[in-house]
Amino acid sequence: MSGGIGGGEGVPERVERTLRPGATVGVLGGGQLGRMIALAGSAMGYRFVALDPAPDAPCGQVSPQIVAAYDDIAAARELARRADVITYEFENVDAGVAALLAEESYVPQGSALLYTTQHRLREKAAIEAAGVPVAPYRKVASLADLTAAAAELGLPAVLKTVTGGYDGKGQAVLRREDELEEAFRRLAPERAASAVPPQDGPAEGDAGFPAGEDAPLVLEKFVPFRCEISVIAARSPRGEVKSFPPAENIHVNNILHLSIVPARVPEAIQSKARELAEKLIAGLDAVGLLAVEMFVTEDGKLFVNELAPRPHNSGHYTMDACATSQFEQHVRAVCNLPLGDTELLTPAVMVNVLGQHLEGAVERFCSDDEEANRLGVIPKLHIYGKTESKTGRKMGHINLLCKDTADALAWVEQTNLWRN
Repeated sequence: MSGGIGGGEGVPERVERTLRPGATVGVLGGGQLGRMIALAGSAMGYRFVALDPAPDAPCGQVSPQIVAAYDDIAAARELARRADVITYEFENVDAGVAALLAEESYVPQGSALLYTTQHRLREKAAIEAAGVPVAPYRKVASLADLTAAAAELGLPAVLKTVTGGYDGKGQAVLRREDELEEAFRRLAPERAASAVPPQDGPAEGDAGFPAGEDAPLVLEKFVPFRCEISVIAARSPRGEVKSFPPAENIHVNNILHLSIVPARVPEAIQSKARELAEKLIAGLDAVGLLAVEMFVTEDGKLFVNELAPRPHNSGHYTMDACATSQFEQHVRAVCNLPLGDTELLTPAVMVNVLGQHLEGAVERFCSDDEEANRLGVIPKLHIYGKTESKTGRKMGHINLLCKDTADALAWVEQTNLWRN
């Protein structure tokens, strides 16, 4: 191993180990987040190797790549052999493989938080245990459960699968009682197909399944909110915690469209949001980054919506607008270096480039940008290197540096790239 080790006797391993530049970081996942982690860490002198099933994955274009499935034990062990420290770039990697790597290699993030955040009910329980508020919710194992939960929480409400799902997938907004059955059948087809009890009486468990099996869905009370914000917090094995300024997030078709920084909420709410994120990452004993998505109500209350134990789309603004990017901070955290300064150096708006926007965005950056010059906005284009461009797929993003976020928002509106 090339990483330096220090610390006193009897201290837990993850507190002792500091990985110096020159060490190799293994990344479970080879998507755009892994790519940007590798680019930031390479500038600091670290080497990288990624494991991803897709040949020529975005991270594999800037670092060596092991092409294999995430649950391939032999490939995971090869990653452990080639790396001094292992991290993950998204939370849907196999938690069992992460647990194996934690036993056989150095995984400062461990597998416990990965296991927790892969399941919405476990995640919500962990947030509550840390003393942080979440929107009211109920687990749903059957159509009867859903009917009772909707009556208790009221409609509208959001029904979600407890595992998987991103960018609006695996969920349904319920506004009327007559929508419940169709949503249940669509999101939990196996439960719906097994919902008829035997003739001699009701099933022992939920919808004919064993009584101890997890519910496949969760119903969340719809929180009337003023806006959605997110905070990226970082924590190192030595226990140092820092957070980035909150981003105000705007979604279109359940996909993040814009992140606005500073968020357009009072300073007191911004401070409280950072406080909650820092409380969560410490309470969960997490290492690396934790993205905390929150609702801000009209009366200024905050409810945590979801967590992501990794760099996050809403933190991409940090690449050009902060003293330290979220990707550099992630490398610093997992390598147990002092965390970087999170000061916001300039207001910024991050706008996602989806497949249908990619050609226009590239063409615009190959010519003079009259709107940017007139508005005093500095666009920074980041393309992820994905091999196939699809409508609705995140292909890149643009960070708009500005003196006033209203000017950056005007640029987004006037360029016409996002009207399709």
